[in-house]
Amino acid sequence: MEPAPNEAFGRRPGEEAVVLPDSYDAGLHFIGRLRTPWSARGQCPKNGLQSDAVCTVEVDPLYAPGLQNVSGCTHLILLYWMDRAERGLVRQRPRHAAGSRGTFSLRSPARPNPIALSVVELVGLTGASLQVRGLDCLDGTPLLDIKPYYATTDSRPEARVDRAGTGER
Repeated sequence: MEPAPNEAFGRRPGEEAVVLPDSYDAGLHFIGRLRTPWSARGQCPKNGLQSDAVCTVEVDPLYAPGLQNVSGCTHLILLYWMDRAERGLVRQRPRHAAGSRGTFSLRSPARPNPIALSVVELVGLTGASLQVRGLDCLDGTPLLDIKPYYATTDSRPEARVDRAGTGER
């Protein structure tokens, strides 16, 4: 039996969802919240490069000591939990596409584990708050982790995505 669609996001023709397991395999601790200018999904940029907005990463005081030396980074990787996204979609129909796509070929927030990531520019640091540019999420989104971005190991200039999924490797 297919679960009911998330009322806030609805389902498009060609989308498919599964019933998620009753129990979880892992536990998480949110380490803070992301403060952005966007309160509705339709307001969010499609990706972090589509906005120059300076957003705030509020790190919980318990985890603030983990920010030591972060000011030495120009860019960071933020991992966050898209807590208002639909879960369970395995096939989706993006607004820009004529047909459906498998969830794992998309960067959509709707997925069994709604983990998102952004590479952000560190603009400033004040106490346990980071000012960053490059986010694409709703205000109040829970923060999972912060990692330094290393251009020498994280960049893959040869990477390609065939949106139709028909390319040969």
